[in-house]
Amino acid sequence: MTEPRKNSARRVVMPRGGLLHIVDAAGYSLAGLRRLWRETAARLEMLGAALVVVLFGLGGAAPWHWLVAAFLFALVLAVEAINTALEDLADHLSPEWSQMAKNVKDLGSLAVGLMLLATGGFVAAVLLGLV
Repeated sequence: MTEPRKNSARRVVMPRGGLLHIVDAAGYSLAGLRRLWRETAARLEMLGAALVVVLFGLGGAAPWHWLVAAFLFALVLAVEAINTALEDLADHLSPEWSQMAKNVKDLGSLAVGLMLLATGGFVAAVLLGLV
């Protein structure tokens, strides 16, 4: 009987301390951004943010408008990242169709949709001169 082959390319790495921990955390965040970029929805949300930059620039938005819009778009991407993580996890735990996986994906989609509504509402209010 032969021993099973171990995949030496993937191993658990012990966390480092101090400043190296911050460097490692930044690397994990960049890896997450690369993963998120593969999602069509995230790319469309970033395109929407770029469009808002143009519209705010043409419309002469106040500095606080820019700050709130940037904060809201960051929240949209954060919720999109969490939604993507939940979908990946649901697909892993339930490769076949299941009500649980559907619920997870629907609730994640709802969270993203609500953030988009809030962000779009703010942007519309700014462009219409309501705030």
